[in-house]
Amino acid sequence: MTAVRRNTKQLSIILDTIKTMSRHFTAEEVYLEVKKENPGLGQATVFRNINKMAQEGILLKIEVPGGASRYELSAPKHYHAKCIKCGRLFDVEMDYIPDLENKVKDPHGFQFSGHDIIFTGICSSCREKQKDK
Repeated sequence: MTAVRRNTKQLSIILDTIKTMSRHFTAEEVYLEVKKENPGLGQATVFRNINKMAQEGILLKIEVPGGASRYELSAPKHYHAKCIKCGRLFDVEMDYIPDLENKVKDPHGFQFSGHDIIFTGICSSCREKQKDK
């Protein structure tokens, strides 16, 4: 039997806050925004609700190697680029390859369940800052 998810006031506050934020936010960034207007809402509550929304497909969780996971409101599957200077995450304009797992040669017998690709480089803002120096 599947539990029915309650739409709590806390969840509404968190989701409303998320809708005002730019894409690719961390749970900590959401918490810091939420507590500005709702100081009584605890960090654990915010993090727990973000994780539940990710599990339910409301948010997309992006695992970032060497950094905090990022989230965004669910959107069609797509790839990302991470700036190695400032750590910001950007969407990449590239067609998603849904069957990419079937093209991987795997001698280890790994059973793939999906893929995320994060390209790395230096964003235009950081490149501009380098020019100014």
